[in-house]
Amino acid sequence: MHAPVRPAPGTPSPAHPPRAAGFGLVLRLALRDLRGGLRGFGVFIACLALGVMAIAAVSSASRGLSEGLGREGRRILGGDAAFSLIHREPSPAERAFLERHGIVSVIATMRAMANAGEQGAALVEIKAVDDGYPGIGALATDPQAEPGPLLAERDGQFGGIADPVLLGRLGLKTGDLISIGSARIQLRAALVSEPDKIAAGVGFGPRLIVSQAALRASGLLQPGSLVRWTARVILPDPSDATLEALIAAAGREQAEAGWEIRSRVNAAPNFQRNIERFTQFLTLVGLTALLVGGVGVANAVGRFVEAKKLDFATLKALGASGGRVVAIHLAEVMLVAAIGIAIGLGLGAAAPFALGAALRDVLPLPFEPTLAPAELAIAALYGFLTALVFAILPLGRAHDVPVSALFRDRVEPDRRRPRWIYLAIFAAALAGLVGVALAFAYDRRIALLYIGVAGGVFVLLRLVAAVLMALARRAPRLRRPALRLALANIHRPGALTPSLVLSLGLGVALLSALAFIDVSLTRQLTSALPARAPSFFFLDIPNAQSAAFDRFVAAQRPDARLERVPMMRGRIVALNGVPAEKIAAGEQMAWVLEGDRGITYAATMPEGSRLASGEWWPQDYRGEPLVSFDARGIEGLGLKLGDTLTVNVLGRTITARIASFRDIEWRSLGINFVMVFSPNTFAGAPHTNLATMTMPEAAAPAADAALMRRLAVDFPSVTAVRVRDALEAVNVVVSQLATAIRGASSLAIAASLLVLAGALAAGQRARLYDAMILKTLGATRRFVLTSYVLEYAGIGVVSALFGLVAGAAAGWGVVTKVMRIDFVFDPTGAILAATAAVVVTVMFGLAGTVQILSKAPASHLRNL
Repeated sequence: MHAPVRPAPGTPSPAHPPRAAGFGLVLRLALRDLRGGLRGFGVFIACLALGVMAIAAVSSASRGLSEGLGREGRRILGGDAAFSLIHREPSPAERAFLERHGIVSVIATMRAMANAGEQGAALVEIKAVDDGYPGIGALATDPQAEPGPLLAERDGQFGGIADPVLLGRLGLKTGDLISIGSARIQLRAALVSEPDKIAAGVGFGPRLIVSQAALRASGLLQPGSLVRWTARVILPDPSDATLEALIAAAGREQAEAGWEIRSRVNAAPNFQRNIERFTQFLTLVGLTALLVGGVGVANAVGRFVEAKKLDFATLKALGASGGRVVAIHLAEVMLVAAIGIAIGLGLGAAAPFALGAALRDVLPLPFEPTLAPAELAIAALYGFLTALVFAILPLGRAHDVPVSALFRDRVEPDRRRPRWIYLAIFAAALAGLVGVALAFAYDRRIALLYIGVAGGVFVLLRLVAAVLMALARRAPRLRRPALRLALANIHRPGALTPSLVLSLGLGVALLSALAFIDVSLTRQLTSALPARAPSFFFLDIPNAQSAAFDRFVAAQRPDARLERVPMMRGRIVALNGVPAEKIAAGEQMAWVLEGDRGITYAATMPEGSRLASGEWWPQDYRGEPLVSFDARGIEGLGLKLGDTLTVNVLGRTITARIASFRDIEWRSLGINFVMVFSPNTFAGAPHTNLATMTMPEAAAPAADAALMRRLAVDFPSVTAVRVRDALEAVNVVVSQLATAIRGASSLAIAASLLVLAGALAAGQRARLYDAMILKTLGATRRFVLTSYVLEYAGIGVVSALFGLVAGAAAGWGVVTKVMRIDFVFDPTGAILAATAAVVVTVMFGLAGTVQILSKAPASHLRNL
């Protein structure tokens, strides 16, 4: 009599119906399978880690900058609130209003010429301070001393604190004398740092800090001079409620003052906005790296499915359902994804601290590295959704494939479509990824455009791969065996073509776009622009001295062309009666409503403008105030002919009707303005003049220096800006920005290389099998290598050509639509990048194969 057979552990009793495996069992089996190691998941983990690290690092660093700005808002602003006026000081009544609410200090900022005699003259950014400066924070100087004694008048000489750049530019040292207008300034210290540097803005020249008494003694404060007066208020109770009450009272009781008001909450709004924009750009770069890496995820999962076919077949033969098989291995894949995401989060969280330590003495920003759980969670969500999007379809394919097909798939791959449930999971994950990208975007329009372009590129690359495979399949039978084998490898079942085209095409497109953008920027800055730009801008020409200034220029440079127009500064306070702060402006025109703008009046249309719509006023016009506006205001601000525009100039509010719109050629650097008013609008108003001087040929630097030195003596109130210097300053900024863009984009390029390596590694086992069979049948090593080189080169050339075209299109879009400069089609850099990509593809493809082919086939065939 036989003993009863006891069921194996985990086998359901016949008395109880089998129960569906729960999540615990799925997870347990997935963890048990992972004990064998993570071999084959290296590219998978690296791709996810790279993308998640980029997004986490960028968002965490942005959080640190934003929190630093918010926490240091009082120090950056120099108070709890700042009230700025252009052209004029706060009136006694306005100052009394502010002093009722707190401690008031006033600074004045303007551009001027610093004259060092025989050592030359240079443009400086003057900051004239009172006894209350800096109010909050500390001014660092070398030697260190309080601002009061450093700036005080001694024996008819005022003190000054100079940026070291000014000392180096004019060959000066502390103790030397310079002239600002008619005031003599002794440079008593070098400027190390100023607490309110960001709020004061960045100018064309180095900083020079003087007292307000020195500024008044200089004679530069003439009616209409371009000087900004800013009153900073330190509240005795710095609560948010008190601050809001002050701002509300200013709008109610001093509505006609024309103040530009900032608070510690938005101490540097332009800077904060730029941080947000650059953060969005870098986040999109990180997302690009993640999406490109997603191709590597799909390749790795496909390779994983290939390697696990026997396991799948065994589980299904033992009665496991297709859903259970997929669930177990999906859990395994997502656990591996969690490892890559954890690595990326760790590196991304550490990056801001490393950045802060490395750049602590370089960044002029209140950067406080911090752990940002919310930002890290978003980066992790990006990673998990990307892994799910690219993993679910390769895994879902195994659900309905019968056991026999799984065993037979090596010879005859099964191409059936995954079940609808996996397609639904894919669609939901993709929608979630798009939703997250849109939800956390600074500009949803740009994010949506990016998503559309990314999706279109993916579809186009798959189409390119399909067309290439179809052409290879239908190609006539070639006589050369190596070429015939290469064509067969391109379209055969399990071919690497889709993966290689996708990864290589994306990489070349990105490199090509950067190359076209770079060459367009360089050409714009180094050749086309200076050829037609003025040589000098002259600011703050007193109206009473305008004729004398014209004679001075004619005597100094008789062959120069001088253009001079009246200029004032004003701030738009309302459009059609709607306050400017309540207008939702488009991205391209929002800057017009921020702060003060240069304005002028003219009887005739300025050069460099073309009438887009409306009519210009007659030269003897005497009716209601009219204004001609930049044509971009039609879309950016929703303006139309007949609308009204209200500006505050010199404390006076003026409303004008829009009579015309103009297309303006800003790139010529000639004199032009967003707003040009009819002459009767500002009849009798004090103003200065703006002039440009254009030379038929560029003068020598020594001649320009002599002109600036002579100008500083004869017209001390006039500020000269040499266009060449301004362009060089812009060129430095643009070059730094281009370097930052290249550095950020290298993440996406690195992801492309990882995916390329992973795709080639995924097919290495099949290629090894083919190579050994071919050698057994008598093929030479040269024949095998030649066929592989032809295959990889063919795929690489097609992918590179697509990348060149796509990169040129992307570069054209960025250059013409975003940067708004001329696009230069110089494909040299792009072709070099594409050639390098093809060479790398061939080298990656042959790596490992050469060494294998040098050995006997038997040792390898036994292990296949």
